[in-house]
Amino acid sequence: MSDEQAGGIPLDELEAPTAKQSDENSHPVQSAGDLEAVFDVPVRISAVLGSSKMHVSDLLKLASGTVLELDRKVGEAIDIYVNDRLVARGEVVLVEDKLGVTMTEIIKTDR
Repeated sequence: MSDEQAGGIPLDELEAPTAKQSDENSHPVQSAGDLEAVFDVPVRISAVLGSSKMHVSDLLKLASGTVLELDRKVGEAIDIYVNDRLVARGEVVLVEDKLGVTMTEIIKTDR
């Protein structure tokens, strides 16, 4: 499936944002410093590796070390959500001894 069919665009095709023409009520964002007022706004970021369905009785039987099969294959892109909204897809990476996520695709949405 191509990136356009999946609803996303590859990161290497993104262009730098351009400043909008200012009107009476808005001002163009010129630098990251202009966004300082929102730097402390908390957001919840989730990287979803996959999902699985099971009965509550099976869930209660899970123990430490249990392998849970997910609906995704190895190497398949994971979904990245910000405040429960899908914003990107990416890959799991290992950085030293910690897991991380590399974003490979930004999801374009129509508002």
